[in-house]
Amino acid sequence: MSIKNVRIEVMHFLEKNIDSFVENYLIPVEKIWQPSDMLPDSRKENFYEELKELREIAKDLPYDFWVVLVGDTITEEALPTYESWLMDVEGIEQVEEGPGNGWSKWVRHWTGEENRHGDLLNKYLYLSGRVNMREIEMTTQHLINDGFDIGTDRDPYKNFVYTSFQELATYISHNRVAQLAKKYGDNKLSKMCKLIAGDEMRHHMAYSEFVDRIFKVDPSEMMLAFQHMMKLKITMPAHFLRESGDAKGNAFEQFSDSAQRIGVYTALDYVDILRKLIDKWQIDKINGLTAEAEKARDFLMKLPDRMTRISERIIIPEESHIFKWVQPALVK
Repeated sequence: MSIKNVRIEVMHFLEKNIDSFVENYLIPVEKIWQPSDMLPDSRKENFYEELKELREIAKDLPYDFWVVLVGDTITEEALPTYESWLMDVEGIEQVEEGPGNGWSKWVRHWTGEENRHGDLLNKYLYLSGRVNMREIEMTTQHLINDGFDIGTDRDPYKNFVYTSFQELATYISHNRVAQLAKKYGDNKLSKMCKLIAGDEMRHHMAYSEFVDRIFKVDPSEMMLAFQHMMKLKITMPAHFLRESGDAKGNAFEQFSDSAQRIGVYTALDYVDILRKLIDKWQIDKINGLTAEAEKARDFLMKLPDRMTRISERIIIPEESHIFKWVQPALVK
């Protein structure tokens, strides 16, 4: 049987438990928070007082903080790209009946939860009055137009390694933004980002559970997929980020510099996520590997220390790039 057919069989095997995945890792629509729960209610007479308070507190947030918050928002708003990519993974079908339909249920419900993140952050940015919304909207449209290539092709094993890693990375980013917002006195924004981070952690736990179950039934191929993704390096979903008038990807490095300068997401965080996944999946204890997969395991076990040494040599520019989204004059 071909590697592709084995993967599809494994996906069908996992699909039998899809309802329990949805029940354990996602929250029903009527019970989960919605963006309007976190923002001033335009139906109430005190709307303008609450809006004024939101805008006053927002004035104290520094430049790099705004850059990171905008970048995180744009990343969340590019959700159509991520859903369409996952829907094309082998073993996931959009048909109403038959194998694969359970996975499409998972992807749609996951997308429904993720969709609230961009909605909330976008509304907050608009109400804050501290950013250029038109520039942000153009960057978002460009990012969706440009799509992305995360190096997984249609391989479910590689895609689940990617989502396991990326959901934990977004948890770290949103959680750190929440901590910084609280430090600067914006408790409401801190709560917003904390709630988003909570969603991301649940999603990480789900995708990492998918990988863990694959390791139990197809350990060698799962090990090789893990090695492939780490050799390739995990590409952030906004790696094609650009401002209006710029070439594809021109803004991503400067956005990453801002995130590293204020400690929201750093090269050492990348290494820490890798260590966590190695521990979570107990890579050192997996049995029954082929010779090739054993070599892959050896590579993975040594990789965190190698990457730590590289990360410690990275120099981040002290000067902030001036983004069209957040000119310093708007922040003052």
